[in-house]
This record gives sequence, structure tokens and C-alpha cells, in this order.
Amino acid sequence: MKNLNIIKVANIITIFVMAFMLVMPFLAHGAFTIPDATGTGLPNEAKTSDIVMRVIQILLAVAGLVAVIFLIVGGFRYILAGGNEEAAESAKKTITNAIIGIVIIILAFVIVRVISNALISTGSTGV
Repeated sequence: MKNLNIIKVANIITIFVMAFMLVMPFLAHGAFTIPDATGTGLPNEAKTSDIVMRVIQILLAVAGLVAVIFLIVGGFRYILAGGNEEAAESAKKTITNAIIGIVIIILAFVIVRVISNALISTGSTGV
């Protein structure tokens, strides 16, 4: 029983270390910012459609992050189920729903891109 607890703790520590290693490149990239890079990233004369598209992209990115977090939580719950069938089944449902959410978010991103490109190519001047 004690070996099982040690293995669980080792697995959790390994997962946290791996997650930290995945985040490190982003942290390193953020450390080298350009001092004079200010502003919103939008053109000086930003149209309403540009702002709306930027907000939609940010919301989709946040939704994707939440879905990935749910996927990780489901994985933790599945690993820590410890033979409990109900807990394992609940974790499987969480993982399945997270994957469905990721697919929906990817499809939403593709739809937004297609609509954005269609608006740009037709020369639309706002929403």
C-alpha cells in the first residue's frame, strides 16, 4: 500500500514537472519583450470588425485553455481513481467531454477564420 502511494505521488510530481516544462518556452519568450512595443496590436484606424474578430479570437483561446485544463483534470481523476469504477467512469466522461469541447472550439475557430477572410475579401467596412 505504501508503494502505491509513493507511485501516485511520483506520478503527480512527474506530471507537474512536465507541465512546467511545457510552459517554460512561453515564459522565456515573454522575458524578452521589446520595450517600445505598446498598443493594442490593431491598426491605428481600427474598424469595428477588427475589434470584434480580435475579441472572438481571445474568447476562443480562453475556451481552448479551459477545455485543455478539463482534459488534464479528467486525466488526473482517471489516474487517481484507484480501481473505483464510478470514479473512473466519471473521469472518462470528463475526458470525453473535454475532447468534444476541443473539437467544437477548433471548428468555431475555423468558422471564424473563414468568415473573417470572406469579410476581408469582399471589402466589408465594419459590422
